Amino acid sequence: MELIRQALDPSFWQGKRVLLTGHSGFKGSWLVLWLSRLGAEVTGISLRPNTSPNLYNAASLHDFCDSNFFDILDFNRLDALVKKSQPQIVFHFAAQPLVRESYVNPLGTFNVNIMGTAHVLESIRYLDDLHAAVMITTDKVYRNNECMRPYSENDVLGGHDPYSASKAAAEILISSYRDSFFAETGVGIATARAGNVIGGGDWSANRLIPDAVRAWQSGQPLFIRNPNAIRPWQHVLEPLAGYLSLAFVLACRKSSSDIDMYSSFNFGPPTDMPAATVKDAIILAQKAYGEGVVNYGSNIDGPHEAGTLILDSSKAQSFLGIKAIWSLADSINHTMNWYHSFYSGEDARALCQADIDEYEAIL
Repeated sequence: MELIRQALDPSFWQGKRVLLTGHSGFKGSWLVLWLSRLGAEVTGISLRPNTSPNLYNAASLHDFCDSNFFDILDFNRLDALVKKSQPQIVFHFAAQPLVRESYVNPLGTFNVNIMGTAHVLESIRYLDDLHAAVMITTDKVYRNNECMRPYSENDVLGGHDPYSASKAAAEILISSYRDSFFAETGVGIATARAGNVIGGGDWSANRLIPDAVRAWQSGQPLFIRNPNAIRPWQHVLEPLAGYLSLAFVLACRKSSSDIDMYSSFNFGPPTDMPAATVKDAIILAQKAYGEGVVNYGSNIDGPHEAGTLILDSSKAQSFLGIKAIWSLADSINHTMNWYHSFYSGEDARALCQADIDEYEAIL
């Protein structure tokens, strides 16, 4: 854990110029708050939040960053913002992040997830003081054979649905930019492949916990499409700690000869934690929330979604000192307590700060 403590030391982040794409999204909002606590100067770019409520507005996160709302597909505006802000560290979150939405709008998904990523890389490759860039993809970049073996970073990439395919293609694109442009400068560019993330403040559609909270808050039953699907669940603070650690390690590397070793990392629960199904997770959520009706169905009438997905995150533990510290039950309890408290009138920012305080205290 020593390395992650160093990575979360404000002495490293104080005054660092950080560009965060997708800063108004669920994960982006949490990272804005954490980076601000660490003393970073954050410039954010994203579309405006598309849910009501949303964490960015509920926690008044405009107080903690220079917010810019436009599409990363507008390369000229993006490039101008990058030149103006001169980031030293980049976190690229901006994406179309939903599997089911990718079936509805495949061209839009491919466009933003592939060309949007190309725009970010092209705009930052001329920076004079760039230290590191962490490009967020997904755990779904692997060619999924529906097996119980965890996927490691060396496994073959692929994608059945448009979302997964777009992110696998983004991985190849990022690798090309790394080899073609960044390797010769020594700037570390790495991809981060995180498992299914939960936590307070997510109101996205077609996600398990937000769907549950919406249903139960309105007194409606929750319908579960595929209760037996297995996913690598984790609290949002776990991968964010990983991304911060990865940026720290990339920025502090003394040699560019090992650039390939730091090219990609999985972030998920350790493999010694038992694999958990959707039904396992929702039973824990019901217990933590204290109420809620669930109707279980099957996914036979819906678009294809992977049934089994498990990550091998041992590389992140070895290279970055990262290992999940909250169990699935801990993660769900923190998540449902956040929503309960929020709907009872407590301040969203204070709830996030309290979770970060508790997480950091364990490290």
